Amino acid sequence: MDLATLGASKYISLTTFRKDGTPVATPVWLVRDGDTLRVYTQADSGKAKRIRNNPAVTVAPCDARGKLKGDAIGGTATLLDAAGTIATAAMIEKRYGLIGKLFLWRARRAARKAGMPTDVGIQIRLT
Repeated sequence: MDLATLGASKYISLTTFRKDGTPVATPVWLVRDGDTLRVYTQADSGKAKRIRNNPAVTVAPCDARGKLKGDAIGGTATLLDAAGTIATAAMIEKRYGLIGKLFLWRARRAARKAGMPTDVGIQIRLT
């Protein structure tokens, strides 16, 4: 599995790790950005919290339900600043079209209603 194949996938399984080392896999949308992958999520999501504690991740192509379609590759994840998050959201919207725009709008609206931080971009460098 290589970056080009992962970048062409509609979904990837992003596996993050709890403090005790337990893996937690989540299917997510992605965009390829040069030699990295980018993912968008809620700032208070479990995956964002786990990345704050441990930036090690694995990624693999999958379907919308998380069923793997290839082998996993290790990587390092970084939570992006506001500018990086805005850029990631724009890339996701562009790649996934109207569905992407609707999804991001709905996620932001729900977070604002709950008084939570809205979103964060995640950059993944493969090892």
